[in-house]
Amino acid sequence: MSSVHKRYIVIILLALFAGIVALPKKFSLNLPILGEIEIVSPLQRFDFKKGLDIQGGMQVVLEADMSNISTEDRETALESAREILLRRVDLYGISEPVVQTAVTAESYRIIVELPGVSDETEALALVGKTAELSFQLLKQVPIEIPVTEDGTTPEIDLQQTMTLEDTGLGGSQLERASVQFDPQTNEPQVGLSFDPEGTKLFATITSDHTNEQLAIILDGGILMAPNISQPILNGQAVINGGFTLEDAKQLSIQLNAGALPVPIHVLEQRTIGASLGSESVRDSLRAGLIGIAGVMLFMALYYGWKGILADVALCIYALLTVAVYKLFGVTVTVPGLAGLLLSVGMAVDANILIFERMKEELRMGRPFNRAMELGFGRAWDSIKDANLATILTALILINPMNLTFLNTSGMVRGFGVTLLVGVALGLFTGVFVTRTLLRMFLKG
Repeated sequence: MSSVHKRYIVIILLALFAGIVALPKKFSLNLPILGEIEIVSPLQRFDFKKGLDIQGGMQVVLEADMSNISTEDRETALESAREILLRRVDLYGISEPVVQTAVTAESYRIIVELPGVSDETEALALVGKTAELSFQLLKQVPIEIPVTEDGTTPEIDLQQTMTLEDTGLGGSQLERASVQFDPQTNEPQVGLSFDPEGTKLFATITSDHTNEQLAIILDGGILMAPNISQPILNGQAVINGGFTLEDAKQLSIQLNAGALPVPIHVLEQRTIGASLGSESVRDSLRAGLIGIAGVMLFMALYYGWKGILADVALCIYALLTVAVYKLFGVTVTVPGLAGLLLSVGMAVDANILIFERMKEELRMGRPFNRAMELGFGRAWDSIKDANLATILTALILINPMNLTFLNTSGMVRGFGVTLLVGVALGLFTGVFVTRTLLRMFLKG
């Protein structure tokens, strides 16, 4: 089997896999004899992630209180708050949240966009509170129980007989909380890991107060008060006690939320509907399909069989793009769709450069196969330079290093991501796939 045949088989397998991934989760076909049948995708766990402008959600603007923070430390404190809020919403599994800062004069704000979240209470529970985490000893205060004249004792609220004693251990010393499973009972439990300072403090607390209760306090409320069964000296603790898996996840999320470095309060909140996004997506897709159909028709009419094979490569490109979006969780936004449509033009542009170079070689009297190879080889420099420039532009828009002097807008980043994915796949299909198809089906 020649190398061309091997590459052709690889392309076919890749296209089939991409086609299966690209299938909708569930769709119906109306066949003449069989009637309407429902087809369910075998890879249902892969689906599109939609941005805030398409699926709607909540936008919350938070104001940070910097009155107790020195001027030189305010930007650092604001960035720390942003990182903690981003970690908090990430732990809740919200796809592609946007958490960015905005500083104007004496105003220090954090703008949080939560796609798919429509419940106002849920949004504020995620970002609208200052999480103050601490570990305090829960102790019972001895009280005198009065005896009535008839010899009976009144009922006493046990919670009123308990008091909290500060230990100095807080959220800043907690490195991570994670869901684990008891190796003997396989029941869910929550593991705690402290930093060096917290490890020393936790060792002292558990050694001096064995068989007492250590309450976990979040925002002034007791999450739970596990019993200290033995001294823990290595900073690795486990909380168990009949958790369900969901309870263990929830507790680990609350513990991981940590404490914000500055107090924050909600300045503005609004719900963003998905209707405008749906209309924009529909219009963008309609315009894109019309444009792609026009491009494919032009390629077929102007370049003949070469153009038809380039159109096949373009269809494979479309399948690969959808598959990559689903497999790697690329968030689809309206600006992102613009980047995708722009990358389609880049994919066809490579084929046009190659075919025009082939024409020049044929006019010089080269045999067809030789002209084809020279066309691909000599057009490569132009294709490489054009695509490299576009890739660098996309990386600047994405700003993967979060450089402060570059863009930090989520919408612009979405455009950059889809443009980068589209150009990379277009380069692959425009050169590798088209070249293999030409070698297979055109002999002169």
